[in-house]
Parts: sequence; C-alpha cells; structure tokens
Amino acid sequence: MPATWLDHLIGYFAPGAGERRLIERAKLEARIRSYAGANKNRQSGGWTPKGASANAELSVSLPALRNRMRDLVRNNPHAAKAVSTIVVHAIGTGIVPRAKTGNKGRDRKIMAEWDTWTKSCHSKGLLDFYGLQTLVCREFIEAGEVLIRKRIRRGTSAAVPLELQVLEADLLDTSRDGPVGNGVTAYQGIEQDASDRPSGYWLFPRHPGDSGTWSLEANGFRSLRVPAAEIAHVFEMRRDQSRGEPWGVAAIAGLRDLDDYRDSEMMRKKIEACAVGVVTGGDETDMGVGIPLDDSEAAALRGVYDSSGATVDRFEPGMFLYARGGKQITFNSPAATGSYEAYKRASLQDIAAGFRVPYELLSGDLAHVSYISGRLGLQEFYRLVEVIQWQILVPAFCQRVWDWFCEVAYTAGKIPLASVPVEWAPPRMPAVDPMKQAMADVIDLRAGLRSHAEIVQERGRPPSDVLAEIAEFNAAVDAAGIVLDSDPRKVAKSGASQVAEAVATDPGTPGGRSEAS
Repeated sequence: MPATWLDHLIGYFAPGAGERRLIERAKLEARIRSYAGANKNRQSGGWTPKGASANAELSVSLPALRNRMRDLVRNNPHAAKAVSTIVVHAIGTGIVPRAKTGNKGRDRKIMAEWDTWTKSCHSKGLLDFYGLQTLVCREFIEAGEVLIRKRIRRGTSAAVPLELQVLEADLLDTSRDGPVGNGVTAYQGIEQDASDRPSGYWLFPRHPGDSGTWSLEANGFRSLRVPAAEIAHVFEMRRDQSRGEPWGVAAIAGLRDLDDYRDSEMMRKKIEACAVGVVTGGDETDMGVGIPLDDSEAAALRGVYDSSGATVDRFEPGMFLYARGGKQITFNSPAATGSYEAYKRASLQDIAAGFRVPYELLSGDLAHVSYISGRLGLQEFYRLVEVIQWQILVPAFCQRVWDWFCEVAYTAGKIPLASVPVEWAPPRMPAVDPMKQAMADVIDLRAGLRSHAEIVQERGRPPSDVLAEIAEFNAAVDAAGIVLDSDPRKVAKSGASQVAEAVATDPGTPGGRSEAS
C-alpha cells in the first residue's frame, strides 16, 4: 500500500508516529478487503445461510432432497441420463476382485468359490454380485446413500450361506436421534460410539412408504437395532456427516426450472397453433349459416359461436367463429421466439456441472466437440469416476462384502483362510480413440513404463487367465501348422516373417543389411 503525501509529511516531523500510522492503515485495509463474499451490502441482502452441522442440516432437508431427486429421475429425462451416465462409467460390467494370497492354487480355489457364490448372493435371487453393484451405485447416486445388510441363511443348500440385502435409506428410523447412554449417540437412526464410529443401525422391517405399512404400527411395527458389523453404508462424505445427500443436489432447482420452461414453451406453441377465423358483419337475424332468427333469439345470441351455434369458450386450431352483436373482438397473437435452444443449452450446462458430468454426455449434443476437447472433458470425468470407485464403492461396499464372504466361506470350510488379501479391477474407461489408446499402451509397454499385467488389469481381465488363453491358442495354432498375421512370434509388424525381418535388418546376420544401408 503506497504512502500518501500526508504520510510523508507526518513521517518527516515524527517518524515514530508515521510508522504507527502506516501499520494501522495496513491493518484496516486488510480487515476491509478480507473476503468479498462475506461483505454485508445491498447485493448480499437476505443471504443469511445457517451455520448448522452437516447432520443438523441433513435432518431437516434430506427427506425432501431424496424424494425430489427420485421424482426427477422418474420424470425428467436429463436427470435420468445423468444418473445413468455415472452408474455406467463407475460400474460397467462390474468391479472384479482377484485373490492375492501369493499361492496360485489357493487363489484359484478361492476365486472358484467366489464365482459360484456371486451368482446367488442376492437375497431376492434376482441379481448376481455385479448386478448388485449397479443397483447399489444407482441408489447411492440417486438417493445419496444406500445400506447393504449381511444375511446368514442357515439351513440352506448353498455352499456359502451368505446373502446380501439392499436397503433404501428410507428404512432408517430417524426418530432415533440423540444420546442413548453409555457414551453412544444416535444421529437419525445411526448409533455412534464414543469414538464416533457407527455401532448400530435402527431399521424398520419394511419400507415406511409401502401400502399398509403404517397400519401395522399399533401391532408392534417399530424399528430394530442391527449391529454395524452387519451393515455396509455407502455414501459420499462431503463433510463430517453420518448420512449422504443425493449426488446432483445442486442441480435440483435447475432441473425443475427447465421442466417449467419446457412446459411453458409447449403451451406457447400450442397457442400459436390456434389460428382461428372470425366471421363478422353478418345480419343480426341470421346465424350466418342460413338459419333465420327472430328478434328475441338474435338478442339472446349476442357473442361468439361456432358453425353449430354453440358458445365458444376455448380455441382449437383451424376453427371458424361467428361474432354477433356488433362488438369488436381482438385475439392474442403470441410472437415466435428462437431463444429456446440457447436457453436449454445454458441450463443443461449448469445441470451438468451440478451432477459433475460433462455437458456432452448429459445432453448427447456433440455438435461442438472435437477429438481434443472431447478427450480433455472426458479425462476430468474419468478422474471423478475413479474417485467414486476407489474412495466410495470399493472400500464401503466391495471390500466389506469380500470380508463377509471370506469369513462365512471359511466358517463353512470352503476356503482355507478367513482373511484373504484382494485386488480390485474396475472396468476400463472407454477410449475416445481406441486406436490411439492401443498405440499408447504399446509404446508404454515397449518403453518399460507399464507392465503387460497392468494393461490387462485395466481391461477387467485377470492377467493369468489372459496368458493361459494366449498359450493355449498358440499351441493349437502351432499344432495345426497355421501362421497368422497377428502372431508376433512369427510375423513382424510390417507383415514380413520375423526371421526374414531379422536377416534384413541385423548387420551381423549373413546376407543381412545394416540400418545405415
């Protein structure tokens, strides 16, 4: 902050006072210019956000947010597309585990039991484990959170008597809120111990919104406590909260406004289509269709009528009206406007930002996308998808289920270990240009920057399975005496034989030539 002429004058006669003046001025300037967003002025009038905790804010707003988002997903195509886009990219065909005990034989046995169990792990018997991943992710994005309950089904014929029950967050008894004793506090149906760790969930036996559910309340319909060890709670922790909010909560108002604007635009178009013809200047004693009237009937029929003599109280396209009584009638002529497309594009950009997905994926509008811009936009989205996979879905759901499976399978005598190290492989993100992506993988592999196993894992396949398939295929081809152009053992990239290529390029080979030649 530069000194003024007055500062120089005071400093000349009283250096100490001048220095103190400059210090105080600097403090005052810093206080005034701290945060423009915190200023209280005419522009910020009425903006008084609450400073409540995350749990306090969610306790009031969460039911409305969840119900409104579900309604939008059911009825608004853009909300449905946004949720579907995130789920498809985060789950794809499934996030696949691989046992990593260090013993290949043991790993194969564990994975064989896992593959058998995944086909019947759903408590309702409708989905396999990877279908459950899609259901869990969809509910977590749409409603903000989802609960998965561990169910042990004793006495069944299943080798591993473990089933997974997917529960909507509506089943949480939010009336269980406050201290419950022994240092345990409940937050909207979730108990937390003295270390702020979940210790139990109070759940209703049925969805409160089911028909006839609340009629059972007098007969003992109440929530029951389920230990936290039997629940996997999936949600995004944006603050230090106990529950989650819908993923696109920032776009709810925008989606509703866009719906209203679309309805208004449709009504305006319908009104524009109501072009009517009005017949005026006819004889008072004639309806205009050859039917004479006496004076009393003519007086009674003053107004606007259709060709059948019925009173007109609404317009339809192509109508011809007959005006009687000598009164002038003026009809609304709405002006056409071409701003709808621009407004919708701007609105969808805001909605896409609220859902944290690219505008092009939300709208399907690829008119202004090039290879470079599309790749840049998708790279940021793919990073977000990786956050969803590795920071939410894998630790909160997939790993919990794997631990449950290993525990129950070990107890049932199906696997040799109760705790098995595991490696998860999410589906590979689709490439903007598969050819360029494949070439990039080849360059990284040849340069030693990545391993073959890493590249295969990104595609969701176990590297050992891929190598076994390649070895089996190569053996079959060699036994049949076939040489394929795609076989890098015998055919070079140029299409020539590997032996001939080596002879042509290796100067140490008899008859060969050097690169310089």
